Amino acid sequence: MTCSEEAEAQFAEIELLLSMFPSEEELQVDELSHAELRAYVEGSAHTPPSIRPQFNIKLKVENPAVSITLLCTYPTDYPKVLPDIAVRCSVLTRSQQMMLHSNLNTYLSENCSGDVCILSAVQWINDNAQAYITKSVPVSDPKKEDVLMTSKEIFTRLWIYSHHIYNKIKRKNILEWAKELNLSGFSMPGKPGIVCVEGLQSACNEFWARVKVLTWKRIMIRHREDVPFDNTWTEERTDSLRKFTGFHEASFDTHGTRGKSMDLGQLYQFLSDKGCSNIFQIYFGIEGR
Repeated sequence: MTCSEEAEAQFAEIELLLSMFPSEEELQVDELSHAELRAYVEGSAHTPPSIRPQFNIKLKVENPAVSITLLCTYPTDYPKVLPDIAVRCSVLTRSQQMMLHSNLNTYLSENCSGDVCILSAVQWINDNAQAYITKSVPVSDPKKEDVLMTSKEIFTRLWIYSHHIYNKIKRKNILEWAKELNLSGFSMPGKPGIVCVEGLQSACNEFWARVKVLTWKRIMIRHREDVPFDNTWTEERTDSLRKFTGFHEASFDTHGTRGKSMDLGQLYQFLSDKGCSNIFQIYFGIEGR
């Protein structure tokens, strides 16, 4: 069985991108999906890739200097259909990012239908992103001192469950987004995949909005904890509610044929040490030990 024209076009475009963005700081390609696509196109594999090709492109615009990341995933029929592109920029609000994304898709559908279009998307972002950025309120550095806020603020802890987390780009995104949003907690890659984030509700909701649109076999919020603040909250009050210090990737002894299944006994002990042993039963329906 020969590979499809779509697969050839996808592989050729990724190879072109790799030549144009040689630094990992500029372009990160998911290694497993890229290897499967290469094998299929070059004939060493006779079945289509099981994983959709995906990659991140980081762009820098000036005045002010801001980074914009494009999270790109190829549908099976790309370039007959448009790619899935999510736009991330720390100085844009979610509504501004959605507007930018919508206008980008409109441009691509009107000008690149049926053709590979990632470079066109990059050029459009370079040409147009500044207009969205200048409308944004500049983001100042977080202050160390306590800041009084309104009583509407809520401390939230999300317990997210995924069928698995193997993808290096997803793992990197989870770590970077948690840090960007000042969330503490942990992620456990492997099968199953578990992510816990805690912090202000608005930040947790933004984290979930970003994570859930990535390509997953299955992902959900398994449990949610909300603690309203009485009158005002401070950074100190927020930190007192955290069960975790910072955000990190937790790794336990693995077993199984693929070497990517986590030791749930060690997970239970880890949760118990953090005062979260009840979460184990919520996740798996059995009491830990």
